[in-house]
Amino acid sequence: MAQVITQPPPTAAAGRRRAWRNILVGWSFILPNFIGFALFTLIPMFAAFALAFLEWDSYSTPEWVGLDNFQQLLDDQNFHVALRNTLYYAVGHIPLTLVVALGLAMALNRKIRGVQFFRTAAFFPYITSLVAVAVVWNMLFNPTAGPINQFLEALGIADPPKWVASPDWAMPAVIVTSVWRDMGYYMVLYLAGLQTIPQEYYEAARVDGANAWQRFWSVTLPCLRPTTFFVVVMLTIQSFKVLDLILVMTEGGPGRSTLVLAQLVYREGITEGKFGYSSAIALVLFLIVLVVTVVQFRINERRSAR
Repeated sequence: MAQVITQPPPTAAAGRRRAWRNILVGWSFILPNFIGFALFTLIPMFAAFALAFLEWDSYSTPEWVGLDNFQQLLDDQNFHVALRNTLYYAVGHIPLTLVVALGLAMALNRKIRGVQFFRTAAFFPYITSLVAVAVVWNMLFNPTAGPINQFLEALGIADPPKWVASPDWAMPAVIVTSVWRDMGYYMVLYLAGLQTIPQEYYEAARVDGANAWQRFWSVTLPCLRPTTFFVVVMLTIQSFKVLDLILVMTEGGPGRSTLVLAQLVYREGITEGKFGYSSAIALVLFLIVLVVTVVQFRINERRSAR
């Protein structure tokens, strides 16, 4: 009869050593990325929060001013204009990008010839150089020689908008350009969401006599709720921190018609050297985005609980 050799049960000390070894192995994978995140994101973020309560121009010694920077915000007309323009851009950019991206995704979620080409063409603007996008759209929006105004004049519009040269039309021009650039990325997200919807749902809806609109409203939209929530959150954050496209297209003009909060942060900090005041604006912008995002999460939780 063969003798069975049994292993002694692991001791508590051996179990602790194994647990610590697993922890160290995990940290060895996380640490390189975390060090970069801490050096270039986390530490500067906390430093910016601290600077919001200081007065500093990068040459003199930082001086504690408490809430003076935030008091200055209340009296700063540039801040009020930038806040209104940021909200204006967000209100225009978020729903338009959402609708266009969803429409493109539904149009390209079919088995048609060349669908891969059209998907690539729709996504291409998102990976194109932003400077190139801004320059091309500025040429398209040229008040005198731009193709857009030439087309409008051909339709019989005698006095088409001046677009980026007009205080009233500069922000709509920026919004249109931004929607065109971003729609491809969010189209891909919606395509992924559409392809997870079981076809049995549509077949059951057809059996019940639902038309195309009823299938879209009762099947597609409810199944895309998680994707739509993610897209709305991402678009909200992106809209409130818009900077690069406006800097290249309009530089905040004409006048202050396209001045946004992120540009005001850049102007006050980098150009004027008021790093404390600039950090106060950045902190307010962060709080606005945080509050809006939390509200979106709460609304989504209530809808999901129904």
